[in-house]
Amino acid sequence: MIAPRSTPPASRVQCPERARELAAQLSALFTRDVVIIKRLNDARHRLEGANDRLWSGLAPDAFVYGGAGAAAIGSSGVASLMRDGGIAANAVMLQALQEIHATIHRALHQYQDAFEERRQLAVDVGELSQQLSDVLCACGWSAQEARAANVHELAGGRVR
Repeated sequence: MIAPRSTPPASRVQCPERARELAAQLSALFTRDVVIIKRLNDARHRLEGANDRLWSGLAPDAFVYGGAGAAAIGSSGVASLMRDGGIAANAVMLQALQEIHATIHRALHQYQDAFEERRQLAVDVGELSQQLSDVLCACGWSAQEARAANVHELAGGRVR
């Protein structure tokens, strides 16, 4: 629905108020989509960060046993607890693991919520786009012109 065209199509006489209302609704949905995408990216970054906190400390290849049985452990926060506290650090390490688990759980839940919201938004955009196209075609726009309409310009009244 958004096209670089800024001049009105030659075949239509005017843009009815209903088309402006639909275009404004679509414009608002597109703005909302940008916010949802940011939430998806933020949740993904939190998942990656939590995974990194675990992986560099608990991966099988993070442990290298030397001749005296000493282990060189990865560099994550969990790994440093294992390295610096030994068995006495179990409670602290478990707390760190619980915090990482909670971070992963929250981030995954937030990602799923944002994904579902975006899916529902796509349905709304499709329905409004069809309605807008129908209204524009009814007032003289060709189907191609209606599909190429810039909803932001229509909503702002820049197309008469």
